[in-house]
Amino acid sequence: MQLNKYIDHTKLGANVSKEQIDKLIKEAKEYNFKSVCVNPIWVAYAKEQLKGTDVLVCTVIGFPHGTHTPIIKTQETLDAVINGADEIDVVINVTALKQGNYETILDELEGVVIAAGGRTVKVIIETCYLTKEEIIKASELTVEAGADFVKTSTGFGTGGAKVEDVKLMKETVGKDAEVKASGGVRTYEDAMAMIEAGATRIGTSNGVDIVLKKEKKNDTNTTYWVERQRFNC
Repeated sequence: MQLNKYIDHTKLGANVSKEQIDKLIKEAKEYNFKSVCVNPIWVAYAKEQLKGTDVLVCTVIGFPHGTHTPIIKTQETLDAVINGADEIDVVINVTALKQGNYETILDELEGVVIAAGGRTVKVIIETCYLTKEEIIKASELTVEAGADFVKTSTGFGTGGAKVEDVKLMKETVGKDAEVKASGGVRTYEDAMAMIEAGATRIGTSNGVDIVLKKEKKNDTNTTYWVERQRFNC
């Protein structure tokens, strides 16, 4: 398993500096992560800096609260695509979901999927605010809208990814979509637990620590195997 290719190497926030983005991009190149996930203002810059690599540029839409109107989410997506975004992570209108206004959710998600023009769309449902039944419904709406992934969290809510939520999301979408776990995935053990639960993408700002822990584990396993061979046991 290429753990590095599960990782969206992420730096989001209100006061992210160019130096921090440069560090993120450098690390993404060095460890060949699946993508960097950055705020929309950094998309064009990241795309230029990652030219000639296979590291994708992911950005966020309606972030972090999901309270933008559908037309704004669509326009944000169009702007991101123009600037070079390869992947779109959009936050749903959580209030609409909880009130049962499913047509509103479909309207905004279908608009984003169309505006993305075939690019990967991940739908952030912010599981920390949802019941199990709402997680199932949000996952179903993700598939119905034609998005590619259902994603646990923004990392800016009251909680992040939970193994049981990832399992539920994967059971719901089956082969029709994938699952991204994000928010609080900080260690190799965290990442592996999410992958074992069904996640095929991990959103984290700790990607370097996670892959280095894997390499260390692999080195340890190799040493153990060699020692067993030496002593024929």
